[in-house]
Amino acid sequence: MTGLRERKKQRTRDSLIRVSHELFVDKGYDETTVDEIADAVDVSQRTFFRYFASKEAVAFALQDEVESQFIDAVADRPADEAPLRALRSALDANWSRIGDAIQEVVPISVHMRLSQVIETTPSLLAVQMRRASETEDRLVTVLATREGLDPREDPRPRVLVALFAGVMRAAGRQWSAGDDITVESQRQAVEQCMDLMGPVLSDDWSTRPSRTES
Repeated sequence: MTGLRERKKQRTRDSLIRVSHELFVDKGYDETTVDEIADAVDVSQRTFFRYFASKEAVAFALQDEVESQFIDAVADRPADEAPLRALRSALDANWSRIGDAIQEVVPISVHMRLSQVIETTPSLLAVQMRRASETEDRLVTVLATREGLDPREDPRPRVLVALFAGVMRAAGRQWSAGDDITVESQRQAVEQCMDLMGPVLSDDWSTRPSRTES
């Protein structure tokens, strides 16, 4: 059972995440200071830095958790499942769980709007690209382990992850440019782009694929 001290620490951490995300959305990331976040939670700047190394770290705190959940879900997929199917199945299975985990910390609408802020803030977009590279390396390791491969000798896990990650980024940009920033619209954007993976790798682009074609 979680002790009182640990619960208090978790509440403080969650409050820092919630308040910082609200400020980033309302004021802008670059315009928000660590002091403002700390003051809004009624803690010191020193306390803030006990939980997060930087303003950047708190901005991506929930994304870190979401990505870790996804990587764990891929690792837990049945061993006989094809690699691409394992990625998609893990993604499909995690949508509701990820949403619930986010909702425990911040309103889902705030999280969705922060995703748009990240896409439109150069300093955050650069961080996201760096983090994406690190996440891809972790995913390559998981897939290579599942398949009993050495990714240094067999490039297939890295090629698949690069393809998968590129499609996810395309879906994210398509979604963030729209007016509907709900979880469902994000899921639809991802599924639409994933369903196009087969058709776009085809040599024949003369026929426009339907949204359900895979």
